[in-house]
Amino acid sequence: MTDNNENVRAARALGSLSRRRLLQGTGGALGAALASAGIYKMIDTMAKPPNRPAAADSPPIQEQYILQNEQVVMVDGTGVKSSKGSIAVRVPALHDHIITARLNVPANAKALQEAQHHFEAALLDLERQFPPTPTGVATTVAWGLPYFHHYIPALGKTSDFFKAGTRYPAYLPVDLQTSKTEGHTVYALQEARTFPSDQPPPGFGAVRLEQNDMAVLLRSDSIANIKAAQNALFGSGSNQGGSLFKVTSIRQGFSGGGFYGQQGLPSKLALAANIPGAQWIPRQAQGFLGFATTLDSNMGPGNIGSLETLPGLTDQWPHGYFKQGTTMGLSHLFQDLVTWYEQNYPKYADRVQAMLQPGLSPAPAPGTYALQPPGQSEAQVAQGVRKYHAYGHSGSMSEVDSTTSPTTSNYGKAYPTGTTIPVRGDFDTLDNPFHYTSDPTADHYSKKPAAGLHFIQFQPTIAIFNRVRLSMDGYYPDRTLPIAPRSPHAGINSVLHTTHRQNYLVPPRRHRSFPLAEFLV
Repeated sequence: MTDNNENVRAARALGSLSRRRLLQGTGGALGAALASAGIYKMIDTMAKPPNRPAAADSPPIQEQYILQNEQVVMVDGTGVKSSKGSIAVRVPALHDHIITARLNVPANAKALQEAQHHFEAALLDLERQFPPTPTGVATTVAWGLPYFHHYIPALGKTSDFFKAGTRYPAYLPVDLQTSKTEGHTVYALQEARTFPSDQPPPGFGAVRLEQNDMAVLLRSDSIANIKAAQNALFGSGSNQGGSLFKVTSIRQGFSGGGFYGQQGLPSKLALAANIPGAQWIPRQAQGFLGFATTLDSNMGPGNIGSLETLPGLTDQWPHGYFKQGTTMGLSHLFQDLVTWYEQNYPKYADRVQAMLQPGLSPAPAPGTYALQPPGQSEAQVAQGVRKYHAYGHSGSMSEVDSTTSPTTSNYGKAYPTGTTIPVRGDFDTLDNPFHYTSDPTADHYSKKPAAGLHFIQFQPTIAIFNRVRLSMDGYYPDRTLPIAPRSPHAGINSVLHTTHRQNYLVPPRRHRSFPLAEFLV
């Protein structure tokens, strides 16, 4: 492994004794949550780990958001891996955990730089123990606007990237495309917002727009590996000198499990937890709603989701501090399986049309189904509304989340029209809404399992996420579809209830630990 920045070298020099400052006391509910996997511990006994190729003997890549050594399989219409299959699907990690936190560090240069070194050292230790792949633990560290606003008010040193005195938010990546459209500076990372179809379930109030300082996403085929990673970064240990993090939530979940002819995890776990409507989930489905969420055609290829990859999107090419980073949208949604399977869309064809586009005539048996790129144009979606008085979830977003013309990246990679830009990392959950929360009242925490989704999407700018999310509700820059955004005719919106949302900046790996702290004085 090559050390190419000062933080890594300093982190190694500190040694394990200094790293104890990272660890926080974990008594009470947090300690129990870190120690317990709940119903998810069943996964390793009920699902066969994917037969992934051996990981290459190479250092972790800079793009934290890309899941290294991810397997792609060809499946037939039932979702079963097949040599004659025609649909490419990425096989996700079986386990996904997200830990969100606020910092418990004084807002001064010395404290932040010390914390930067400690946290990087812990991350390096973790990588030495587990390869950064699904067979080990893939770790993604993201930072929210509250971190930058409160802890990095101004940069005190001149560097290759910034001038001394650069103040928040001027050091953040600039969204060049949106800035040009709106006539003022817009940054790649923006505060989370609400959307027309947002309707929390009864008793939840408005969507909670969170204000966490940071989040860590852990992905693995092994629950034991993930728990070891959680404890390494947030677990029990010496509390000398205070802790760096106050954990605000632990979010656990799963995906897949049914690519090899087995019963999928959504069906197994929903039935085990007695979730209403669970009996209707197709046996091999990747997600609760019965469809594959990691279709290769619906996932941004390679590093297309990075800040600097596509020309003209941000100011990070060719030498930005956040080059090889991205933005991340994180939210929690409940999924109403009874309404989905029994009330609004009792027939499989109805569900295909709601998920994809109206007018499709799929085979009678539930299976894997995909719109071929470039999918539907905005005009075709509007035409479908006039003909069928409905639009589909995927179809409504096809044009907005993809390249609209042949594009060559800054790295010389040619992308055809209709190439998806965002990379999804969402996963199903039985959390209600989280496995652990530091504020059970505000988060409406319940021990009763519920069908939900921890939605994650990586894209170069949050403006892209906002445009995609608005199109899901039938809102486009030049038209609004004449359908109420929570109507059963508006894709899958009528069965989704968002409770929490926040946006984050995912730095490149070299700056993942307390980004920009090295420029404070």
